[in-house]
Amino acid sequence: MRQLIVNADDFGQSRGINLGVIEAHQKGIVTSASLMVRWPRATEAADYARNHPDLSVGLHVDLGEWIFSDGRWMELYHVVRTQDAAAVADEVQRQLDRFRELLQREPTHVDSHQHVHRDEPVRSVVCGLADDIGIPCRGHSPAQYCGAFYGQSATGEAFHEAISVESLMKLLAELPAGITELGCHPGLGSDLKTMYVNEREHEVRALCDPRVSDVIKRQKVTLCSFHELRLTRERRSNSDA
Repeated sequence: MRQLIVNADDFGQSRGINLGVIEAHQKGIVTSASLMVRWPRATEAADYARNHPDLSVGLHVDLGEWIFSDGRWMELYHVVRTQDAAAVADEVQRQLDRFRELLQREPTHVDSHQHVHRDEPVRSVVCGLADDIGIPCRGHSPAQYCGAFYGQSATGEAFHEAISVESLMKLLAELPAGITELGCHPGLGSDLKTMYVNEREHEVRALCDPRVSDVIKRQKVTLCSFHELRLTRERRSNSDA
């Protein structure tokens, strides 16, 4: 059996990203999103999520962003130093508290902007949060993360072939057994200063293409969300008890 969670990162970071996530959810295959609570547009993203509970929403921990320029990675902004464990822990707690305030519930999962939780000490802090709440943490849960649907190389060069309809169809046809989280970054317009801008509209078009949905049906892949997985685990735990 193959189950697929299609998770849109950066929800709440800008109006254009919100519109892209919403379109890819309503007209496409996005089942889940990760919310950046520090940004002004997080409020409207949360409003949408509260009124559309079928969209699973987790916490996208935001500690900074880096861009590749002049042959090296440069800091675009930072929230706290990622090497300072105490500062990271305090900031992650602040963002969790803000998430709870906006959504009036717990996140369904947790991950991080630009995957900063892959390294210590952020990894221990974010994984600890996930364990405390009982939610999946990207890279540390039964859901295998797939980041292949991304329109740039590791150093920021355009790689739009990876976010074409054809590439997405092939990726879906080759999904392994079990649960896969497919990461995506939909958005509309260019209202955000970041290195990943034009690619977002390409993603929306691919995620909403009816040929993609047809492949999912033909391949007998089950679309689901982190919320549904959590409910399934809770039912199993209750039945075992």
